[in-house]
This record gives sequence, C-alpha cells and structure tokens, in this order.
Amino acid sequence: MSDRSFYDILGVAQDADEKALKSAFRKLAMKYHPDRNGGCEEAAAKFKEASEAYETLSDPEKRQIYDQFGRSGLNGMGGGHGAHRPEDVFRDVFGDVFSEFFGAGSRRPRSGPARGADLRYDYEISLEEAHAGKQAEIVIPANQKCDTCNGSGAAEGTKPDVCETCDGHGRVRTQQGFFTMERTCARCQGKGHFIKTPCSTCSGRGAVRTERTLSIKIPAGIEDGQRIRLSGEGEPGARNGPPGDLYIFVSIEPHEIFERDGPHLYARAAVPMCKAALGGEIDLPTIDGGRMRMTIPEGAQTGKRMRLRGKGMPSLRGGGTGDLFVELFVETPRNLSAQQKEILRQFSEGCCESSHPESRSFLTRVKTFFDKDGDGGDSAVA
Repeated sequence: MSDRSFYDILGVAQDADEKALKSAFRKLAMKYHPDRNGGCEEAAAKFKEASEAYETLSDPEKRQIYDQFGRSGLNGMGGGHGAHRPEDVFRDVFGDVFSEFFGAGSRRPRSGPARGADLRYDYEISLEEAHAGKQAEIVIPANQKCDTCNGSGAAEGTKPDVCETCDGHGRVRTQQGFFTMERTCARCQGKGHFIKTPCSTCSGRGAVRTERTLSIKIPAGIEDGQRIRLSGEGEPGARNGPPGDLYIFVSIEPHEIFERDGPHLYARAAVPMCKAALGGEIDLPTIDGGRMRMTIPEGAQTGKRMRLRGKGMPSLRGGGTGDLFVELFVETPRNLSAQQKEILRQFSEGCCESSHPESRSFLTRVKTFFDKDGDGGDSAVA
C-alpha cells in the first residue's frame, strides 16, 4: 500500500471542497480504470488507490478522522456509516465516467427518428463521355419506406409500443456494487419501442427491398474517382427519419490513344522517317470525335513534343480547356525492296556529318570516354 497521503494521491490541497475532490477523482478514474487499460495491474492498483482516497475524503466523518489520526484511525470503520454511503458517492461520479466510456450519460430516448444510411454506386464512363458530359439513367437496389405501414413497421391500425424493459430509452442500467453499468436493451435492440403486431408487407422492418431508376447528370470535365452526391436518395430513415444520400463514384475507362492528367491530354504519334526528315503533315483524332491536321517540322526527332492548345479536357470548375500534347516517335522503315535499299545506301553515302549531329556528338563522347580509360587501346567486355 502506498505511503502517500490521500490528498497527494488525488492531487488536491487539504482544504479541497467536494467539487474539487470529485473532479480530481474523475480524471484519475478516466485514466486508470481497468476497462481502459486492458487489465494492466499497475493501472488497476492506481485506480484502487484513488478510489480509496476519494471514498474517505468525500465522507465528512471519515475525512475528519483521517485528518486527525491518518489511515490508522480508519481501521475498523465499515462502509455505509454516515450520510455518505460509498455506493452513493461512486454512483454519482461513475454516472459521468461511464457516460464517456459508453455514451450512456443522458439516457435520452432512442425511439425517435433516425437518419437513413448513405448508399454508394460505382459508375464507369468513357473518356469521350467525361469530355462531353452525359445524361444517364441508373438502376439501384435499395430499401424503400413501406407504404403499408408508412415506415413504422407496425401492422395497419396499430402502432409500436414503448418497450417496458427500458421504458423507451433503448438502454438499461444495472448496479454492481459501486458501479453502474449500462447496456443496450435486449428486448427492443436499442430502439426504445416494441412491435407486437408487425406489418405483413415489411415484416416489421418499416422498409421493403426494391429497385429505383434515377436520372443523373455527369458534368463535362469530371475526373476519375470523383463522386456525385444525390441528396435524399439513400436508404430511408428508421422510424420515419430522413433518408440518407446516394454517392455515385465515377471511374473512367482507359483510352486506347489518349492519357489524361488533369485538364491535359497526352498521345504518341508515329511519323515515317522520310516525313520526319523532310517535314509534312499527319492527321490526328481529337477527343471530341473530330480530326485535325498537325504539321511536322523538317528534321523532327523521336521524343519531340508538340502542343495543341484547347484540344484537352474542359475544366470541371470553369477556367477553359486543357491542351493536347503529342509526342513524336520516328518510325524506321521495314520490309524494304532491293531498289529501296539501294536508294538508302546511296543516300547514306551522300550524307555528311552535319546531317547526323546527334550521332556525331555521341561518337565524340564515346571516343573521349575511352581516351580517358588509359592508353586508348582496345578493350573487351566479357
């Protein structure tokens, strides 16, 4: 047992009034209660120590004896003497403590209306539909308020009765020594009422399973993963409570040509070698279903990026339209005829170094690298 005084254990002055004692003990009880510490022996010991201190100091008679003679003066004093019985004192404090543990403080009736659950619906669209926007109809399975009982769950001409076990609170309290425990009412399952004659249509649930067709508008510029909220289109509320909301999560199918990054689109375009060398034009599709002609500059190289302004995605919140970025890659011809190969040989022999500046620069860097590697002699890689 600790040698500390009861005042030190609670962390109060010797002239602390009843309010200060209760506040101090309540903080310690919230911190060291066994239910909050997974059965920790040290926490349980501190909780017991604080309980003993509070029980003594909250009783005027015991406090007076303790102040005069210390703990030895309390030996032989049983519980239940005087006006402050221990169970009354602890019930007062733990009414607040357990309200924070289990949400059991106010005992407000739980039989009133309750908001319905929200629903989720996944909807996939194409990139073209995300660009243009879309008006669509969806069919969703959902619970709908029973028309026969108007959502009450009781048979026609009857109404739910207040639960006699919990008196309509939905929760019941039991006393175990110093502790007041609260739990959900087993008879009404926390509803606060009991249906003696259930509705034959919904079997007392107050709702029936059905399908609904809703018209939704997909705004132009919507992005993958964004959601649309339809207020009041979720599950109906219990006991005639308000319905929840419906959230439509939009996903966008991968596109075979375009990739999206915010308002901008990206694409790769193959350019024949001759057209890349001489310059020319190529046709490109656009996300709005049209076609446009793009000019390839003379001597275009693989990796060159060209920007087409205003050919991307519209901004969902205004602010114009994004751009289309086209990355070129030069295609080397294959399956050449003998005549074509001969023409290319003649072309290659007639080229000078200035015709291939990148190749010349690369070879120069390679030569410099090997010259640094010693005497510049031949080396082999195994």
